[in-house]
Amino acid sequence: MNPVVLIDGRSGAGKSSLARMLIARWPLAGRVQLVALDSLYPGWDGLDGGVGLAREQILVPHARGLMGVWQRWDWEESAPAEAHAVDPSLPLVVEGSGLLTPATQGLGDVRVWLDSPAASRRQRALARDGETYRPHWDRWARQEDQHVARDQPVLQATHAFVVP
Repeated sequence: MNPVVLIDGRSGAGKSSLARMLIARWPLAGRVQLVALDSLYPGWDGLDGGVGLAREQILVPHARGLMGVWQRWDWEESAPAEAHAVDPSLPLVVEGSGLLTPATQGLGDVRVWLDSPAASRRQRALARDGETYRPHWDRWARQEDQHVARDQPVLQATHAFVVP
């Protein structure tokens, strides 16, 4: 079975950067698949929905040795877009807010929680996504707050890091 790494943290905590660094330094030869939940969330109110899609369409099939297929969410059209396959014969890194839950915990070999002060996270996220994200920051943060209170992702993690 190929390893699965799950990376969770609030917006701007450094999940995407960590995922890219991990893949660049992967210790084994061959391709590593990366899925960012930003490509699955069905809109600005879709944190839990995106995590559910990732679990059912990517993580469960991968754990069973089956090909997973997921559809990218087109943020401009507010609709599903093209489909992507996830090969169970390859290692997999999945990153996104909301990812570490009791329902996904058993589907990741390495589970990372990233934490960071709110001001630092906001600065990084808005520098990255700019005015597109600014009006939705509080709306998204409320969903992340619910996830943290309900799912206690730090307790689901095998590794937890604080990013300044």
